[in-house]
Amino acid sequence: MPTTSPIDIGVDELLTTTRAVRKRLDLERDVSDELIHDCLEIALQAPTSSNMQDWHFIVVRDPEVRGEIAALYRQAYERYRASPTYDERLRDPDKGETHQRVASSSEHLAAHMHEVPVLLIPCVKRRVQPGGRQLGVASLYGSIIPATWSFMLAARSRGLGTAWTTLHLRHEEEAASILGIPYEEVTQVALIPVAHYTGEGFGTAPRTPLAEVTSLDRYGQAPPW
Repeated sequence: MPTTSPIDIGVDELLTTTRAVRKRLDLERDVSDELIHDCLEIALQAPTSSNMQDWHFIVVRDPEVRGEIAALYRQAYERYRASPTYDERLRDPDKGETHQRVASSSEHLAAHMHEVPVLLIPCVKRRVQPGGRQLGVASLYGSIIPATWSFMLAARSRGLGTAWTTLHLRHEEEAASILGIPYEEVTQVALIPVAHYTGEGFGTAPRTPLAEVTSLDRYGQAPPW
């Protein structure tokens, strides 16, 4: 069971203020094995598809390995940065300013990923082949995302910052080779940088109004709120 003590924070505050942290990761301070262990112990209590518990978490500490994974991430980021989608988001008349801030923090993370003290790579010990049924895809990701989010919440409650990233998956097979993952049997689903948080506090984020993203009984039918 976890032995590190979380900070004094209410459940609702924890859920509404756990943010993606990129620029405010402390690149100079180590993250103890004890902290990572406790956050993972909490993660393993998450629900999983058919109680299969077919998850696997790779904790990357070795500077050389971190550097190799970070290099793959940077390659994927540069490709994304050069894509039309990137420019379209920055020109969005409604959310362009928000995308500018995200782009700036994402670029910072890509440049410094190799310096982050811990990289966590959550995996599932099965694969869904290209063209696989939606049920299989949903089951696979439904078996790992709750556990990974629990890890991130536990990390937040212990003064750590994290961010859900996926760009390295463009080079998943190469990453598998670096990490010794049997590619045909195990699916990587994310890359989570983990470090102590250097900011003064977390806050809520602007979001699309609830009424615009919910329906009652049928898609598009307005809810009562």
